[in-house]
Amino acid sequence: MNGVAKGDMNARLATLLDVEEIRQLRVHYSHCLDSGDFEAFDSVFAADARVIVTVGEMRGLDAIKAGLADAYRQFDRDGRGYYPFMHVVANHQIELTGEDIAEGRCYLIDFETASKPDPNPLLLLGLYRDHYRRIDGAWRIVETRLEVLWTGNMRQPQPERTR
Repeated sequence: MNGVAKGDMNARLATLLDVEEIRQLRVHYSHCLDSGDFEAFDSVFAADARVIVTVGEMRGLDAIKAGLADAYRQFDRDGRGYYPFMHVVANHQIELTGEDIAEGRCYLIDFETASKPDPNPLLLLGLYRDHYRRIDGAWRIVETRLEVLWTGNMRQPQPERTR
């Protein structure tokens, strides 16, 4: 096995599978939010999760669903009912910090698809900082914090930066 013990290989493969599951979780969040499928957040967030984003801080799954659904309605200026924005995530770094816990961060490129006076679709650039926990065999977001790095109007109040 090219100098890698079978036990070591199994551990490395398990790590890769965990990292990919977490990466897919973050992508799944974007698709759920952008498509308005807020009930699917049950498969994204822990029941006691905390979300800190541009529209405020939410604690618990019910508050997260309600808060993000409200943001969706605000951005759906055309009343289409689908994809008023697109949350593109990239450069995801994930560190398994324990058997069932992990931390990660990834870039956010946030586009608006609804009509607006400014034809530039770019809404903001940001950095998500996440904490994950494996619950009943599946990874969930237990905390996510969005640090806005750029908007078209940088005079907006910015969340406190964390490292």
